[in-house]
Amino acid sequence: KLCEEILSILEKDTKISCQVACLEALRILSRDKKVLMPVTTKKNMQILMRLAKLDTMEDSLERVSEYPVIVEALKCLCNIIFNSAVAQKLSLELNLAAMLCNLLKKCKDQQFADDIKCFDLRLLFLLSLLHTDIRSQLRQELQGVQVLMQALETSLSVRWTEEYKAAEDHDRPPLSLQETDCAIEALKALFNVTLDSWNVHSENESHQFRYMAAILRHCLLTSGPTEDKTEELHSNAINLLSNVPVSCLDVLISPSCQEETDIKYNGMNMGAIQILLDFMEKRIDKGSSYREGLTPVLSLLTECCRTHRNIRKFIKAQVLPPLRDVSNRPEVGTTVRNKLVRLMTHVDLGVKQIAAEFLFVLCKERVDTLLKYTGYGNAAGLLAARGLLAGGRGDHWYSDDEDTDTEEYKSAKPNINLITGHLEEPMPNPMDEMTEEQKEYEAMKLVNMFDKLSRDEFIKPMGVRPDGTMAPLEETVSRYHTNKQDSSDSD
Repeated sequence: KLCEEILSILEKDTKISCQVACLEALRILSRDKKVLMPVTTKKNMQILMRLAKLDTMEDSLERVSEYPVIVEALKCLCNIIFNSAVAQKLSLELNLAAMLCNLLKKCKDQQFADDIKCFDLRLLFLLSLLHTDIRSQLRQELQGVQVLMQALETSLSVRWTEEYKAAEDHDRPPLSLQETDCAIEALKALFNVTLDSWNVHSENESHQFRYMAAILRHCLLTSGPTEDKTEELHSNAINLLSNVPVSCLDVLISPSCQEETDIKYNGMNMGAIQILLDFMEKRIDKGSSYREGLTPVLSLLTECCRTHRNIRKFIKAQVLPPLRDVSNRPEVGTTVRNKLVRLMTHVDLGVKQIAAEFLFVLCKERVDTLLKYTGYGNAAGLLAARGLLAGGRGDHWYSDDEDTDTEEYKSAKPNINLITGHLEEPMPNPMDEMTEEQKEYEAMKLVNMFDKLSRDEFIKPMGVRPDGTMAPLEETVSRYHTNKQDSSDSD
């Protein structure tokens, strides 16, 4: 009843202060799904759209006094669309996405319109998240990718020096809170709109994604007003980079100029890649929410390393430097390698797989190199999944390996335990002091224990086929006997 009364007041021309008060009350009420019924009608949605200046295509945002009304109306629409499936369908019927794109263009040249822009972008994000038809409408009909990229570029104040290279001003102050929020909302909306656009079909699309990658590189090199806001900004930039075709990610690195003080490798500016590595390590150190927080950046780095040689070599130099001290297990310590190796045995299957895959790609998908850095015990899960338990290498081609073994590693190599991946002191053999009868007794005891576990199906003994994949032990044993009979001399 209160919602209906508020909307009847808003339908009339009243003072701006009255409209703001009514919209603030409606915004609070619209958080409750139970009272949304009177709001989610075509007529009442149009009232809110009119107050948000969404129904006028030509008018510019000249009257600054109306800005609070527009902002409050957009906030109400955000709550209503988030909480109501009926409102989501109505928004498609009322062509709300097109109107929001038009309002976004009006904000470009208007002072003090940052709040309007921010909630406009938030509403576009919600629509593209909750309604797949609006996502495709934005992508195909409304040129939503260009509109959103322009909004992102404006929020970050990007200045171009070359086609895909933005100016880097190291003395520039951090973004304001408002600019950061606008950029974050634009990144989230772009993520939804480009969600299934990983495959480039035309030269124009390739240009668009390379342009996007260049803006995102600038975004990674930009900081927000606080550390948390900077992390949120970078996190959303990384999510969006995951949607960019991997062939376009070479824009993340660029030839470095002599005067640049950034991190360089092989004549290339690696500042953005270093930020990705630092972000990854920070997320590992957090120790929680690995699936949401860590897997996107690990997945992105893996694809970059798989496709771009300079990026892989730069990251490998930091994550897997030449081994010198092999006295500790690979998972023990505080280096990035130690932290990643620990993740290879994580309880979350997705986290475990992507961490192992990242290290495997850094090793050019060579099994012997991976085992050198991680030990067989940590790598067994990946090797079993990839059918590489018998050794060899993965499916992708990489340039020839260079010998990076240090003298310290070469001298220690014969004594390294291949399972644990570290140098172990010789252990006394417990069987040295046993009689033959005691040895036989212990052996049978072990056999009986395995037999019981196998019969009760607690474990299933497995063997390795010649192709490196796993199979039940019975199959591998019978295959061995068959091969032995075939190879034996006949009478």
